[in-house]
Amino acid sequence: MKITTTELDEVLVIEPEVFGDRRGFFMETYHAGRFAQAGIGLAFVQDNHSRSARGTIRGLHFQNPNAQGKLVRVVQGTIFDVAVDIRPDSPGFRRWVARELSAENGLQLWIPPGFAHGFCVLSDHADIIYKCTELYFPSHEHAIAWNDPRLGIAWPVERPILSARDAAAPPLAAVKALPRRAAP
Repeated sequence: MKITTTELDEVLVIEPEVFGDRRGFFMETYHAGRFAQAGIGLAFVQDNHSRSARGTIRGLHFQNPNAQGKLVRVVQGTIFDVAVDIRPDSPGFRRWVARELSAENGLQLWIPPGFAHGFCVLSDHADIIYKCTELYFPSHEHAIAWNDPRLGIAWPVERPILSARDAAAPPLAAVKALPRRAAP
């Protein structure tokens, strides 16, 4: 398993080792000890599975209080996965990073608590599985406009399919419930 940093040091790309032969393949997608050595020592308490059609953008979502860290992977299809640092007291505030995750490349993205998360589906459909470090609380969930010009995310779609909630999400500057950085 190879774990590398991104342009935002706390967001990590995990590349599992894939063992394949004529029968198919095997890969280890999570190992508590290896993840802890890489700085991902939080316990996962909930797994989610999302299926979306081409051109769908889900996000940018975050939860506060009870900020969630997310370990994201794709088991069918391809997505453009985005993490945005939304902690006002962080040197990376308003910066974003994105990676293409697919069933074929097997990459995973670790998005720590304090980051908003969103993705755009690039294939006909995509199945996304993500592990969360906190349980989902609907009353703690917030959204940021996917097309906030101050963020300047280079989404690979011009007219996405959005939920009503995501279509009405405010820009980051108007969101009051932003998380703070965790104490070291």
